Amino acid sequence: MKKPLILLLTLSLTLPTFIVFAQNENQTKRYTYKKGDPNGIGKWYMGREIAYIMGFQGIEWLERPEREEEEESAKKLITNMAIKPGDTIADIGAGSGYHVFKMAPKTKTGVVYAVDIQEEMLVALLTHPNYKRNTNIETILGTEKSVNLKAKSIDKILMVDVYHEFNYPYEMVQSMKSALKKNGEIYLIEYRGEDDTVPIKKVHKMTLAQAVKEMKATGFKLDKNISNLPWQHCMVFVKE
Repeated sequence: MKKPLILLLTLSLTLPTFIVFAQNENQTKRYTYKKGDPNGIGKWYMGREIAYIMGFQGIEWLERPEREEEEESAKKLITNMAIKPGDTIADIGAGSGYHVFKMAPKTKTGVVYAVDIQEEMLVALLTHPNYKRNTNIETILGTEKSVNLKAKSIDKILMVDVYHEFNYPYEMVQSMKSALKKNGEIYLIEYRGEDDTVPIKKVHKMTLAQAVKEMKATGFKLDKNISNLPWQHCMVFVKE
C-alpha cells in the first residue's frame, strides 16, 4: 500500500520542475539569438530583431521643441484615437509624458496611465510643469514582461515607437490583452518599415505585415491602419 503513496509524492515533487522546464523551453522556442543589426540586441522574435531601448538619457530628444514640426503627427494621432470623456487610457512606454499630456485633457473625467519600465522617465514626467495641470494622470512602473495594469480596466492602449524595443513582446502584449476591456483598442504606432525614405534606422521601423503577424500571435486582429501620419503607421488592433 505504500508504493502508490511514494509514487504520488514523487510525481507531486517533480511536476513543478517539469512545468518550469516546459515554460523555459517554450520561451526559448519563441525567441532566437543571433548577430544582426548593430542597433539590435541580437534577440529575434518571429523573424524580427528587437532594437535597443532608448534610455532615459534620451529625454531631451523626446522633449525637443521642434518635435511637433518634424513629425507633424501628435495632433493627428490624438484625433485618430477619438478619445471620449471618461476613457481610461494607458500609454505604454510613456517616457517623459509627451503624449500623456496631450491625452489627459481629452479624457477629462477619465484616467491616463503613464507606464514605463524606467523610473527615471516617470520621475521626469512627475516633475514636468504639465503634470500639475492635469489631475487625472497616474504613473505605473512596468516590467519587461508586464504593464502592471488591472484586468479589464483599459479602454485604449497607446504605444508610440516603443513596441519594437520590447525585450519580451509576446508577454507584454499578453499583459495588455488582460488589461483591456472587451472592446478595448491598441493603437500601435511604428515608423513604416516599407518606406526607405523614412529617416529612421531599419531596426527601429516595422512593416504592417510584421506587426499584423506578431499581434495575431497574441490574439489580436487589425481593425484599421490610419494612413494620415507622415512617417508612421497608425495601426488599430482589437481582440479576435
